[in-house]
Amino acid sequence: MTESNTEAVKLAEDKVKHEQPPLYKILLLNDDFTPMEFVIEVLRLFFSMNQEQATRIMLKVHTEGVGVCGIYPSDIASTKVKQVIEFARKNQHPLRCVMEEN
Repeated sequence: MTESNTEAVKLAEDKVKHEQPPLYKILLLNDDFTPMEFVIEVLRLFFSMNQEQATRIMLKVHTEGVGVCGIYPSDIASTKVKQVIEFARKNQHPLRCVMEEN
């Protein structure tokens, strides 16, 4: 192998090692039935937000129809979405939670 080929292989290996996995935004979607207090509880419980952060995101969901809860790799994002939906259904709320590529 020539020296330039060796450098190219090393650069390709370095690139593979340093690539970050794709990230996904977790979004809460507004509905007319889920209480604001429940949305705050979800944000605090599943996204480790304090009261002020959770209230700010809840108001964004309420006024703009959608709010970003966090940005995570695919596997973590899909787990959180499933947990939120399951928790909402268990508490008889139609809260919608989705993920989209960042």
